[in-house]
Amino acid sequence: MSISGAQSQDRPEAESGDTPGDTIEDIILENDMRGVSELRSHLPPDFCTQAAQYILDHPGNVIIVTGFYILSAGKHETDGPPGAIAIGNALEALGRSVTYVSDVHTTPMLRDWLGDSLGDRARVVEYPISDIDSSRKTAADMLSQLDPSLLISIERCGRTKDDLYLNMRAADITQHTARLDYLFEHGIPSVGIGDGGNEIGMGNLADVIPGVDRLPDDPAIAKVDRLVLASVSNWGGYGLVTALSRLVGRDLMPTAEEDERLIRSMVDAGAVDGTTGENKYYVDGFTLEHNSAVLERLRGLVG
Repeated sequence: MSISGAQSQDRPEAESGDTPGDTIEDIILENDMRGVSELRSHLPPDFCTQAAQYILDHPGNVIIVTGFYILSAGKHETDGPPGAIAIGNALEALGRSVTYVSDVHTTPMLRDWLGDSLGDRARVVEYPISDIDSSRKTAADMLSQLDPSLLISIERCGRTKDDLYLNMRAADITQHTARLDYLFEHGIPSVGIGDGGNEIGMGNLADVIPGVDRLPDDPAIAKVDRLVLASVSNWGGYGLVTALSRLVGRDLMPTAEEDERLIRSMVDAGAVDGTTGENKYYVDGFTLEHNSAVLERLRGLVG
């Protein structure tokens, strides 16, 4: 993985036919409650399209990591897995082999929704919560076995410079978090999606994140080759699929009904709203109706 964190600035802000305010990036950064949109100027204007093109430029097996532990609830949140599944379904429609990797808090939900296997390969793999040395070995062994050409992270906590995994309130969730960011240290091309500064990929902007009042003073340090910012990470996932759809000329998007059904299923299985820790049909404080409206606006850009 190239960890420079730099992305080309040579593309126009809007795709042909877009009007101001209608870009993918505009939509997924609306209603920003945390200040992540203040980081936008540090990325290329069309960062979603560049990330999507980067995915297409690296064919082969894909690992998608997700799942964020909510300390107050002892459960994973509703943000992350729906976006991960939207991306995975899109890539499988394009003929890619996709494996989802998470830890014990999130893998049961992924298995219930996706199934444990697809053909002769595992579809969902559990990464153990363990010490540093064991986790590094797990990462190396997993990469050798799955042989990915690309890694994608969406709403997955990354460690700080002090080797801690912190939530947005700076509470330590290290003992509840598998060290999935070790997968991103082996030179494999990568894409990261985040909304708060403490996720895998936010290391690209670790020097500027502390300067934003509502973002962490100790951000995640794991870097990726292409970074996607969003007000809600799921929206970043939907935005990435929107860009993929436009690049390949196919509608790869989930419907609002499919997405709502997934989120309801997650909550019924115990997942919680990441902002409140409550077991209700919300994603980062937004209602299902709001979430569906964002998805439909993005679908409108596919054409």
